[in-house]
Amino acid sequence: MSAAAVEENRRWETHSDILFGALPYLLLLLPTAWSLTHDHRGGGQQPVLLALVAAAGCWSALTYTLPTRRHSRRRYGTAPAALYLAGLLALAAALMAHDRVFMLFAATGFLQALVLLPTCWAFACVAATSFVVNTVPAGLPEPTLTALIPYTGAIAFQTVLIGWINLLSSRLGQQHRDRRHTVAELRTALTENAGLYAQLITQAREAGIHDERRRMAGEIHDTLAQGLAGIIRQLEAAEHSGTGDEERRHHIRTAKTLARESLREARRSAQALRPEQLESTTLPEALGTLARTWAHGKELHLSFETTGTTAPLHPELEATLYRVAQEALTNTAKHARATQLTLTLSYMDDLVVLDILDNGTGFRPPHPTGPDCTSTAVGTNGANGAADAGSSDAADGTGGTSGAVRAESAAGAGHGLGLIAMRRRLSRVAGTLTIESAPGEGTALSAAVPAIPPGAGT
Repeated sequence: MSAAAVEENRRWETHSDILFGALPYLLLLLPTAWSLTHDHRGGGQQPVLLALVAAAGCWSALTYTLPTRRHSRRRYGTAPAALYLAGLLALAAALMAHDRVFMLFAATGFLQALVLLPTCWAFACVAATSFVVNTVPAGLPEPTLTALIPYTGAIAFQTVLIGWINLLSSRLGQQHRDRRHTVAELRTALTENAGLYAQLITQAREAGIHDERRRMAGEIHDTLAQGLAGIIRQLEAAEHSGTGDEERRHHIRTAKTLARESLREARRSAQALRPEQLESTTLPEALGTLARTWAHGKELHLSFETTGTTAPLHPELEATLYRVAQEALTNTAKHARATQLTLTLSYMDDLVVLDILDNGTGFRPPHPTGPDCTSTAVGTNGANGAADAGSSDAADGTGGTSGAVRAESAAGAGHGLGLIAMRRRLSRVAGTLTIESAPGEGTALSAAVPAIPPGAGT
């Protein structure tokens, strides 16, 4: 409902309130004027008439107008309303005894009963008004059946008809007031909701900024940090190379290649794009290339295999598994001292799982920080030279000690995000991370994501 419509309803209610409040005086004034101008019994009765009219006006003012504070359609209690109507009927009966034209004033009881009294009392007031109107002018009927039937029938008919009309009008008025109250509550609720919506927009914007910062931190770690670490290793190898210029130039060329790739990946991360390796190849092919490139020049036996029926995944899921593989291989190179590494990509009905196992130094996995990952210390051969897990989880307070002292040193120095980056990536796509390791026993890492095809939401 518009503000103009609400204002229009208020004006009509104000006019109705004024008219209803003036009703007893109007219905008293009209028969008084008629009686004074058409008095055929002489002027001796006029003082009595005027006294009764004044008494009726004062009674209405003192027991009706003033108590209701001119809100004349508002109930102000059953007992005061019943007292007012009883006095009004008594004065109307006295005036009708003087002149039956004051039946008009008695009709006030018909009009006000349902407004001022509860339903049962209101019908009783209507019946009493009907009794006064049908009895005072002509007196009580003779105690005969032919006289009583019309008399009682008139009272019953007036009571039912007028009472029902008044009741219907009262109920409709109450429904209108209830609707107006509901509209007012809805307007208030809409105003409050608008404020809450503004707060939610602000909070969502702040959360989006925070998530974007976390995404950029993870992307920088997965691209720049890993690329720079590889460049440093190549430059250190070139610096300590003692076999000739050719090997030194090989390390320098490799460092340049890593620098270019890191630069491209940094630009793609800033644009929130998926890894370049996934643009033109499938996930198994990209992981195989990643593993072979990573193992090149290392004294390590690497194997990569795919099980199940290969199927395309949602781009974000493929990017997540690819980044997890990058992180795991980087950690292995930095800390694990492994001589064997196995990568397995398994396609299942509702999951795609990447398993990475190594026979490196192992570590004591930290306790899981949430339902999206589990960590178990066991004595099996396994994956991921996850000494970097210690360094990663040290950042968020979980700790995590490796069997190798240098892993603990890395944790203390804060080298890398490690498992934190993996967990956050997987949690964004409803994935899970499982780690099994023990000092000196190698590490097994398993990352699982839902098998959602391209085009579906993750």
